[in-house]
Amino acid sequence: MSELRTDRLLLRGWRKSDLAPWAAMNADPEVREYFPGVLTKEQSEASAARFQADLDERGWGWWAVEVRATGEFIGFTGLDPVEEGMPFSGVEAGWRLARTAWGHGYATEAGRAAVDFGFERLGLAEVLAVTTATNLRSQAVMRRLGMTRDPADDFDDPDVPEGPLRRSVVFRLAARAS
Repeated sequence: MSELRTDRLLLRGWRKSDLAPWAAMNADPEVREYFPGVLTKEQSEASAARFQADLDERGWGWWAVEVRATGEFIGFTGLDPVEEGMPFSGVEAGWRLARTAWGHGYATEAGRAAVDFGFERLGLAEVLAVTTATNLRSQAVMRRLGMTRDPADDFDDPDVPEGPLRRSVVFRLAARAS
């Protein structure tokens, strides 16, 4: 399994010590504002187990993120193949951080490391990111990563119930030609 290091962050495999702060994040309505609901402790633990299984199998996926200076777990970032049933395919970059980690540039820093890994190590031609049309903070991270949006790619997420969270936007970043 690959670990990624930035100046301030370590993207790594999941540890048992990550489970309680991960569950707390997923129970926080502000962290889950752009998702259909909060998660139970059991749902959070199951997601971390899936993330680690993908890391073990592929060597990449949704890495746990920690602050290198303190060892504090602050969330996740990484890459994952787009789920079947979506109106597009490819590999998606994503992130979710605890509220205490917002506003420090961590999402952009971790996202850049994941995107660079996708281009440099996986040889991807493109990386994309998806969020709700109303999640302007996440869209700002996508723009800082150099991603662009074509409104023609906007779609209603089939996995989200009718309502304001269903409309989603897709941002894309193509690999630079060598």
